[in-house]
Amino acid sequence: MLSLGESQVLVRTDRPAYHPWPAKVSAVTELSPHFTRVTFRDDELQFFGTDLLDQRIKILFPLPGQALFTLPNLDGNAWWEFWRDLPEEERAPFRTYTVRDVRPALGEVDVDFVVHSVPEGSEVGPAGKWLLTAQPGDEVYLVGPDARSLESAIGIDWHPGDATRLLLAGDETALPAIAGILRDLPADAVGDALIEVPTAADALELEHPTGVAVTLIAREGAEHGAGLIRAMDEWIAGHGELIEAARAPRAQKLVDVDVDTDILWETPTDADSGEFYAWLAGESGVIKQLRRTLVTTQGVDRRRVAFMGYWRIGKAEN
Repeated sequence: MLSLGESQVLVRTDRPAYHPWPAKVSAVTELSPHFTRVTFRDDELQFFGTDLLDQRIKILFPLPGQALFTLPNLDGNAWWEFWRDLPEEERAPFRTYTVRDVRPALGEVDVDFVVHSVPEGSEVGPAGKWLLTAQPGDEVYLVGPDARSLESAIGIDWHPGDATRLLLAGDETALPAIAGILRDLPADAVGDALIEVPTAADALELEHPTGVAVTLIAREGAEHGAGLIRAMDEWIAGHGELIEAARAPRAQKLVDVDVDTDILWETPTDADSGEFYAWLAGESGVIKQLRRTLVTTQGVDRRRVAFMGYWRIGKAEN
């Protein structure tokens, strides 16, 4: 194997797209009151996928007070089958995140975590507990893309086709994904990004093309999503011609997803050629309302709208 930092030519094969990578925390950096960046490192991460944009990964955390269990060298979904077959009390908790950056030459992967405010009387979840005490040397598994796989881009939900006018909208849980998309867009991209964050101090500086306007809405204790919904309404009011051109040729019927029991998730990959593409992600109830506004009320062709319920208020991720 080449040592880190040496140039190499990856040969892509039909090996599984995702792989559980053992990794250790090498740095914990507070970005703002509600965002913390954790850098993970391992020599094998030189082969971690670099397709980026909004690519999803999973992180397996150790059980409280215990060392991280050892996974066999498994590829694809075999790790999940192994985890599923463990006794419940031995299953390490895992959560879904977005890859923020990858530095193969250093064997490093960055993940930005949201530091959630926990209502009085509520319990911090396993990932939140881990983050509160995370320090260099802590071990996890990153279940993420293998750069040596022909399918390493699986888990990316940004599919704008040839759209020339882009809209991104989401809350703080979507900010890492939106940040990745903005970073990776072509320099001549044009559009808007609407992002609701907990406080003004969480208005992070994001790299983005000059033609994309980024609006950060500070919630400051208001109802979750209210500011984002208002910003979307204002955006629609100012882009009537764009909305008109993006309308579907006929009436569309949306399934009424119960966001308390089902997953709200639709990411079209076969959008017709057209000027407009929207990407919405965040709290499921808010995203459902934004989807209804764009697709049902405004009549935007649903093939031009990706929507993802990342989480639900009052409900832990399974």
